[in-house]
Amino acid sequence: MYRYFLLLIVFFIQFHAIAQEVKVSVPEELANEQLEGYNNRDVDAFVRPYADDVMVFDFPNTLLYQGKEEMKNLYGRMFSRTPDLHCHLVNRIVMGNTVIDHEEVTLKKGEKPMKAIAIYKIKGDKIAEVYFITEK
Repeated sequence: MYRYFLLLIVFFIQFHAIAQEVKVSVPEELANEQLEGYNNRDVDAFVRPYADDVMVFDFPNTLLYQGKEEMKNLYGRMFSRTPDLHCHLVNRIVMGNTVIDHEEVTLKKGEKPMKAIAIYKIKGDKIAEVYFITEK
């Protein structure tokens, strides 16, 4: 009986440790949500995690555009023109309110994917700033 009790305790300790490791933070949830919307080419789902006044930059500080409505217009047109569009997440780093994604973006099947880095800065419960680094 003692042996079974001991095994049960070990099981619960290991289960608790594994459950702690897979806990996803709010910043990572937001990054996942927009990536899923992007890959489904669903513009409403894509923009949902962004702040109304989101600012999008070409790294390090060149403002490309501002605002969720502008983002929705730009990506809506892109989604309708690129039926093969897909972003493959190569690697992700999450630290505090920042998510850094290394991505490979396919615009058209059969073409070499574009490599990019996207940096998402979260404020509150929304993505407030995005910084893109792309191959030149």
